[in-house]
Amino acid sequence: MSTLSPFEIQEIDQTVLVWLDELQKSTIAAMNQHLDVATKHDARDLVTNVDKSNEQIINKYIRKFDPDAQIVSEEGFGDKPISMAGHVWFVDPIDGTMNFYKQHDDFAIMIALYIDNQPILGWIMDVVNNIVYHGGPQMGVFANQLRLDPPENDALNQGIVLLSGARLLYGMFGYDEIAKSALGYRVIGAAGPSFIRVLRGQAVGYSSKMMSWDFAAGQVLAKTLGLIVSDIDGKQLDMLSSNIVLVATNRAHRDILALHRS
Repeated sequence: MSTLSPFEIQEIDQTVLVWLDELQKSTIAAMNQHLDVATKHDARDLVTNVDKSNEQIINKYIRKFDPDAQIVSEEGFGDKPISMAGHVWFVDPIDGTMNFYKQHDDFAIMIALYIDNQPILGWIMDVVNNIVYHGGPQMGVFANQLRLDPPENDALNQGIVLLSGARLLYGMFGYDEIAKSALGYRVIGAAGPSFIRVLRGQAVGYSSKMMSWDFAAGQVLAKTLGLIVSDIDGKQLDMLSSNIVLVATNRAHRDILALHRS
């Protein structure tokens, strides 16, 4: 378990906020210039020069600040830890690259710190609106300086659910029935902005297939606010592999698991 003092937690949080302030400015500037865009696994899996440069910058800062830590990051500049022992940082340099490239909105920069597999701190930066959702179990959750209250414990039929578009389209994991049972459904196309909507109480739940850098920060913040985070079968997430992630209010989580199982 983490033995960090409140002062140490505060120091780490403030340090990462300084990094993100710098990255916000450079990312907005780069977004409005020519982007070098390539594909990874398929034509919809994009990577830009900004994804790569942001990751290199963040990883360099982490290695200087916390030299013994391991880093799990999307674009290949991190490590490949085989366990969650010690300090493990997760970095998503541009979450929602398609949105970043085509919409210039609904994308995020995400960082998280876990110690011995325990969630310590998470940061999700809404880059366009310059708001960082940050915190953890020892300090609470903040939108910049504003402390967030836990969202209302609404059921699935009382709110909007956010789902992975591709998996909804093909009726996977019961997403079609989950969408029909909700008051409404939306597809955002990025994990960070979707987590933010659940944290703020604008959606009762969100589910998608995610890599660990997609959900690490969101899990820290969501659990701190009393939301439930699990895989689609209700089990604990594996921090070092992909998962079908479900984050939701207690009541919506129960509703979604029941629909998935049926």
